[in-house]
Amino acid sequence: MVDSIVAATDGSPAAAAAVRWAADDAGRRELPLRIVHVVEHWPYGISAFPPPGWQDATAQAGEQVLAEAVKTATGRRPGIDVTTGLAGGTPAEILRDLAGTATELVIGGRGLGGFAGAVLGSVTLRVAGHVPGAVVVVRPGGGETRDEVVVGVDDSPECGPAVGFAFEQARLRGGGLRALRAWQVPLHAFMPETVHDIAGIRQEQQRLVADALAPWRERFPEVEVVQEVTCSHPVPALVDVSAQAGLLVVGSHGRGALGAMVMGSVSRGVLHRAHCPVAVVRA
Repeated sequence: MVDSIVAATDGSPAAAAAVRWAADDAGRRELPLRIVHVVEHWPYGISAFPPPGWQDATAQAGEQVLAEAVKTATGRRPGIDVTTGLAGGTPAEILRDLAGTATELVIGGRGLGGFAGAVLGSVTLRVAGHVPGAVVVVRPGGGETRDEVVVGVDDSPECGPAVGFAFEQARLRGGGLRALRAWQVPLHAFMPETVHDIAGIRQEQQRLVADALAPWRERFPEVEVVQEVTCSHPVPALVDVSAQAGLLVVGSHGRGALGAMVMGSVSRGVLHRAHCPVAVVRA
């Protein structure tokens, strides 16, 4: 893994927001920033016969996009080390390869051209959660000036890397960390013949959160932590607290790059609805 931050740009407002976020994080981490632009293959299924001069034109346009992104990054964080890269191919595949060799990948939540797709963006859904490490998804505005980091906590093995990333981000920002565990009452608890200790369940949820945080509290003692347990579905609970956060961190249960559905319903849900940048972290 190369100690650098990679930001993807396509010239859209979301990509500009991603570049600004990446520049801030590069400055906090004292790491170099690499900004990349992916030029898609001729999109009409006749890759052997693109119009004359098409490749030169798209390359020139890509260089202009990169130049604007460099201005955005250095204007945001003067003095950071910025390099650029122009790649040709399928955006999701290129970005997955880059994410696997960098400290983190930062991408816009929506884009133009190769980044267009569903409400969130097809490339985003094919990258976040499908590569080792952290993929940060940024939309224009929202959370840029807030320091609190929120992390979703569950009892899965995938939770550990997300919690670790959240603690590190909270330390770098000098802000607090809110660890949120959302749980739902089992349906059978409402059956008349069933006696269910709801208070006991809530206490067990608190213990699960404390256990998940314990090793990271020791490693980052300077981070002030708020531990929160709520009886709710995880997606709306995390979306609600994201309105006051600078970053929301979730783990990924993804098992590869086969499509958005393997990312996990919680990760996918908060990516669509969160009010602040979202980091999807996979071991």
